[in-house]
Amino acid sequence: MVENFSRGKTVMLQKQFDFVCGFVFCGFVGRALEELRSSLYNELKTSEGAKRQQQRFCGPVVAMSFNFVVAVGIILANKLVMGRVGFNFPIFLTLIHYAVAWILLAFFKSLSLLPMSPPSKTTPFSSLFSLGAVMAFASGLANTSLKHNSVGFYQMAKIAVTPTIVLAEFVLFKKTISSTKVMALAIVSLGVAIATVTDLEFNLFGALVAVAWIIPSAINKILWSNLQQQANWTALALMWKTTPFTVFFLLALMPWLDPPGVLLFKWDLGNSSAILVSALLGFLLQWSGALALGATSATSHVVLGQFKTCVILLGGYVIFGSDPGFISICGAVAALAGMSVYTWLNLPGKSIDHSSSKQLPKQNTAVSKPKAEADDGVGETGVAEPLLSKTTSANIV
Repeated sequence: MVENFSRGKTVMLQKQFDFVCGFVFCGFVGRALEELRSSLYNELKTSEGAKRQQQRFCGPVVAMSFNFVVAVGIILANKLVMGRVGFNFPIFLTLIHYAVAWILLAFFKSLSLLPMSPPSKTTPFSSLFSLGAVMAFASGLANTSLKHNSVGFYQMAKIAVTPTIVLAEFVLFKKTISSTKVMALAIVSLGVAIATVTDLEFNLFGALVAVAWIIPSAINKILWSNLQQQANWTALALMWKTTPFTVFFLLALMPWLDPPGVLLFKWDLGNSSAILVSALLGFLLQWSGALALGATSATSHVVLGQFKTCVILLGGYVIFGSDPGFISICGAVAALAGMSVYTWLNLPGKSIDHSSSKQLPKQNTAVSKPKAEADDGVGETGVAEPLLSKTTSANIV
C-alpha cells in the first residue's frame, strides 16, 4: 500500500513537472511569435522595411513559382466561367477581378497589414495614374482580343510583346542586351510560335484590338518592374494605389468593348460562385505577377508566360495523352531550350550586357536590388495564358 502511494505520488509529480515545462515552453514560443509579429509589423510601417521583407520572402524563384501555379489555376477557372457558365463579358469580368482585389486590399489596410507606400513626393501622381490606365487597357484588351481572335492569332500578338519590351526599354531607358540573349529570345519566340500558332483566322476588329494591346502590355510590365525596383514600392502597396484608376478606365471601356445584356445574365449561386473564385484567383495572379516583375524583369516575366504555355502543352501530351502534333512538340521543346539558355545567361556572373542605367531615379539606396536583376532591367499585372482553348479568358497579372 505504501509502495502504491509512493508510485502515485511520483506519477503526480511527473505530470506537474511536464505541465510546468509545457507552460514554460509555450511561454517562450508565444514570446518569440509575438516578437516576430512585432518585428514584421514595424517593418511594414516603412516602405524600405516592407521592401526588405518582400525581397526576403519573395525572391525570384518563389515569386515566379507562385505566379506559375496561380496562372494554371485561373486558366481552369476562366475556362469554367467563359465556357460552361457562359459569362461572355470580358471587360466586366476583368472589372470584377480588380474590384475584388481592391476590396481585399482595403481589408488588409484596415488590419494594418498593407505595406507602407513610399512618400508621395518620391513618385509623381502621373506615374501611378499612368500605370493604372495602362493596366486597364492591357488587361481589358487582352480579354477582348482573345474573344474576337483565334487562339493562334492571339498567340502571335502575345509573342510580339517580347521585342516590344526590348525596344521600349531601349527607347525609354537606353537599355541594350547582348546578342546572345537576343538569339535566346528569338529561339523562344519561334518555338512558341511553332508550338501554338496552329490557326491564323483573320478578323479585322480582332486584329486591331490585338495590335492595340501589344504596346500597353509591354509598358505595363516595364512600369511595374521599374517602380518596384527603383522607387521602393512593394507589390501590394502599388496595387492599392493603382487599382482605383484601373477600375475607372475599365468602367469607361465596358460600353465600347462588351456586348449588351450583362444585367440579363443568370446570377444564381453556382454562376456567381464560379465568377467569385475566378476573381479571387485574379487577385492572386495580379499579386504574384507584380512580385515576379519586381524580382526579375519585364522580359523575364514574358518568358515565364511562354514557359507556362509550353509546359501545359507538353504536360497534356505526357499526362493526358493529348496529341498536339509532332511539329508543335518540337516547337515547345525548342522554346524550353531557349528559355534554359536565357535563364543561364541571367545567372549572377553570366550577364554580359552593357546597358546604361537611365531608369526611374533612385529614391533610396538603402534597399538593394533583387539578385535576379542581372537581367536586362526589369498586372500584368500579367495576362493569364489562353493556351489552347479559346474559352479561356486572359486575366490581369
